[in-house]
Amino acid sequence: MKGVLVILDGLGDLPCSQLGDKTPLEAAETPNLNFLAARGEMGYMYPVKPAFVPESDQAIVSIFGNALTSSTRGQLEAIGADIKLTRGDLALRANFATIDNFKDKNIIDRRVGRTLTTGEALALAKDINNKIKLPCKFLLKPTVQHRAVLVFRGGFSDNISGNDLVYSQGRAHSLEKVGYSKAFDEDENSQYSANVLNEFLEKAYEILDKHSINEQRRKKGLMPANFLLVRDAGIESPKLKNYNKWISVAYLPLEKGFSKQSGMKTFSFEYPRLKDLDVYKNLYEALAEACKFSIRVLWKNRKRADYFYIHIKETDIPGHDNKPLEKKAMIEYIDRT
Repeated sequence: MKGVLVILDGLGDLPCSQLGDKTPLEAAETPNLNFLAARGEMGYMYPVKPAFVPESDQAIVSIFGNALTSSTRGQLEAIGADIKLTRGDLALRANFATIDNFKDKNIIDRRVGRTLTTGEALALAKDINNKIKLPCKFLLKPTVQHRAVLVFRGGFSDNISGNDLVYSQGRAHSLEKVGYSKAFDEDENSQYSANVLNEFLEKAYEILDKHSINEQRRKKGLMPANFLLVRDAGIESPKLKNYNKWISVAYLPLEKGFSKQSGMKTFSFEYPRLKDLDVYKNLYEALAEACKFSIRVLWKNRKRADYFYIHIKETDIPGHDNKPLEKKAMIEYIDRT
């Protein structure tokens, strides 16, 4: 073994008053990380380019020396969710989300308040898969918490937008409204692909908004998972650099799909099911398993590969939720482990 690359997703942050004008990493007690840093070389890199905030997939493929056009998140997450793709299948990343109504399409929460249980997501997806009729076959597969993958089978075009304006028009875009999928060219197949996606999303809303699960959620004062936000369409098989002398520890669909497509021997575990409303309890369970699992894989396979790639996702979530104390606690847990 020559080296180990550990990515703590979303580790960078801004100073905040809750931590005495320090970032979570600056405020965290990290004697082991400090030990390694003091005996190594420090530096920084722009995964894509300065002043550009990449999505997770763009950052990962760039860190490993690939062009941004080499893959899309929809493709990588579908591969990571163990969905077999053939050329022409249209794959998209999806979120269960909450909107006010289909007419106004204001996004209330793009992650259903992080309270959608695994069982609820599976039941909602099952009814969508069984009840919606389209001129093609499709599959909606929930993955972890509010996340899902959507695949349309057939000869589609991926030269279309998703329906999430923040991602289709850039992260700086302030509109918290749902848009429509649009074709980026005049090609007949692109127009058809956008139309099929829009038809699916409208029918999905009709099922989700009136679903008994969401009626029960409303009675409990919870947000309904009544819409799907989709983005990052892809049809071509990702063309990534080969890292067949690497071993990967990855457990979310994006990182699993990237590792597999890069030729890495990929080790994973089943993400803990979210059974109640305490999503941070679920995240800490997953973080504990990720740390223990990574150590076991590293030790057992230390003579079987040149390098290891270990991706820890949980440190990214508190940044999205504006919870610096949670991020600090996660960093300290990783350091102790």
